[in-house]
Amino acid sequence: MKKYYFINSFDTNIINKQDKTTTFIYRDYKSSKFDTNKILKLKTFLKKRGNKFLLANDFKMAMKFKLDGVYLPSFYNRFDHLNYSIYSNFIILGSAHNLKEIKIKERQRVQGIFISSLFKKNSNFLGLNKFKLMCNYSKKDIIALGGISKKNIKKLRLLNISGFAGISFFE
Repeated sequence: MKKYYFINSFDTNIINKQDKTTTFIYRDYKSSKFDTNKILKLKTFLKKRGNKFLLANDFKMAMKFKLDGVYLPSFYNRFDHLNYSIYSNFIILGSAHNLKEIKIKERQRVQGIFISSLFKKNSNFLGLNKFKLMCNYSKKDIIALGGISKKNIKKLRLLNISGFAGISFFE
């Protein structure tokens, strides 16, 4: 099962605790612009470790810096990235909270869709049964997101998913 770790800083202590199969997704919603130096340092560091590195919400920058891919959040509803030719092995992932967003992500031609929130009891909480139903609406790879912990990780075996993502699980 694939693992995706959302990060917003370059902390080698946390990164070094992860194995080489973990894909890192850098997102920083607090600042309006990405720090390009930080992105390039992260890219170099993760490449040496053998990890994949995706950038959230900025398709052009991910292509410019030849990153492994891009993550399109649920609020990213544009289709301008389809006008660009992408290099082989470039990963496009997106997230969705409902059926409408799943269909948008499919039209954006993502390879995998993060569906949330599986366990985290917030405004878009699904739970196991609703999550399973949502997964049936797409043929894309489904990645579980939201509230995954060491206590409930075994419950993921009940789902037909290709991976899981989180923040606190990895820390």
